[in-house]
Amino acid sequence: MPDNPGNRTPPGPPSGLVWRMPDGTPVACHEKIKVLNENFVELRQMLQDALEDAVLLGCSESQVRAVFAEMIERLENPYREAE
Repeated sequence: MPDNPGNRTPPGPPSGLVWRMPDGTPVACHEKIKVLNENFVELRQMLQDALEDAVLLGCSESQVRAVFAEMIERLENPYREAE
């Protein structure tokens, strides 16, 4: 039985999600897609747990979501080619 029966987070990536390369073409390698989907599931669960913890500790849900969004916006791509 799950710790939080109200948790409605689906177990996998959104239906119809297509991972794309920089030129817009779909990623075709099944192993790459598997890794991307596994990362997606892990990150979503980690974020869900952190959101629930914050709300249970009395934080504003909207503020926590904004902080998460800002954190994602500030991620740096160490593989970006020089422009």
